[in-house]
Amino acid sequence: MNTLTTRQNDSHLIAAASNRPGDDPIFALHGEAVRRAAEGEDILNATLGALVEDDGSLCVMPSVFEAFTSVDPVRAAAYAPISGDKEFLEGVLEDVFGGDRELAVHAVANATAGGTGALHHSVVNFLEPGQSLLTTDFYWSPYRIIAEHTGRKVNTFRMFDSKRCFDLSALEVGLSQQMKTQGRALLVLNFPCHNPTGYSLDSFEWQRIVEILNAASSQGPVAICLDLAYARYATPPGAAWVEAVKGLAPGVTLLVAWSASKSYAQYGARVGALVAVVRNQDQRERIKCALQHSSRGTWSNCNHLGLLAIANLLQDADLRSQADRDRARLVRLLSERVAAFNGAARTAGLDFPRYEGGFFVTVFTPHARKAAAICREDGVFVVPLDGGLRLALCATPVAQVARLVKSLAHGIQSAGGA
Repeated sequence: MNTLTTRQNDSHLIAAASNRPGDDPIFALHGEAVRRAAEGEDILNATLGALVEDDGSLCVMPSVFEAFTSVDPVRAAAYAPISGDKEFLEGVLEDVFGGDRELAVHAVANATAGGTGALHHSVVNFLEPGQSLLTTDFYWSPYRIIAEHTGRKVNTFRMFDSKRCFDLSALEVGLSQQMKTQGRALLVLNFPCHNPTGYSLDSFEWQRIVEILNAASSQGPVAICLDLAYARYATPPGAAWVEAVKGLAPGVTLLVAWSASKSYAQYGARVGALVAVVRNQDQRERIKCALQHSSRGTWSNCNHLGLLAIANLLQDADLRSQADRDRARLVRLLSERVAAFNGAARTAGLDFPRYEGGFFVTVFTPHARKAAAICREDGVFVVPLDGGLRLALCATPVAQVARLVKSLAHGIQSAGGA
């Protein structure tokens, strides 16, 4: 008998890779919405995290394309330094800390393939294989994909208390458990403008988080990774976290996942950085080398055209001012939708957290999948989560917000109520 036939059930893939899903569920929903729209249906597609104009076209920032076209072709064609160009890294530090030297002087930065790359580097360098990162129970699903793909896991704590405020007690318990079970912790928080809930922490919440982290660091190494993907869309603007993290104890490493995707409306350029703040110089140098090693072992060098263009936007005063004006228009566009949603959703009695800005908001319901299916019958596409429905206001024209809320209210009520 042919050995090929006797081994027909054997896989050329290793066991762990044999049954991995090939498509992201959000992109799959987006694809169905696009197909139905192409067939002539009146579709409201509130699934994908890309900011669009009210006419449905993708938002772009003219200043960003000016920066791309001004890059020297010879420089762009060359390999980028593995850690990223000096002017890019300096610009990122300035952008993250707003010129606050108290933090920047203790920081190192490394270019990454978007914010996703920064999260990857955080996971593989601050957790041992088999250990778990800690995050809120509402979180961006690729956190789990990154963790599992690198031999790590995800543990969660309850994000909201009974008043729909950030559950600080749940964080404290979850972090304590991490320290007991694995001797170290990596806490990943996506604020301001959390994906998928839209929630932003206030100054008191940031202060308490720092106190909780400091207490946990007495038991072993603790790192906090702030995923700042949507920070530029926070309203009111500002960075309450910057002042708060100055109080972090020496045993806590601050990591910042920085991305140009949302802040410069450049999802395709894949430009990001991981910033690490640690006061010990020897540890800082070790982290710098570790991040370079991780880059070499994954994508090696980042998109050099993108790095140089974003560096121009960060460092050139005129371009930076133009970019700030371009972005301010986008923030106003999104803020109109946020205000329209908050008003309509409160009137409709929907259950959702404090929402002041950002691409997404979540409406809570225990019947999310059934409610989402009912909404799709209305031609309204949203993303079902465990415990809620994620709405991409970034992709919803302001004139369509009322339709979105009406469909949600109908879907949730029909599925069994809130």
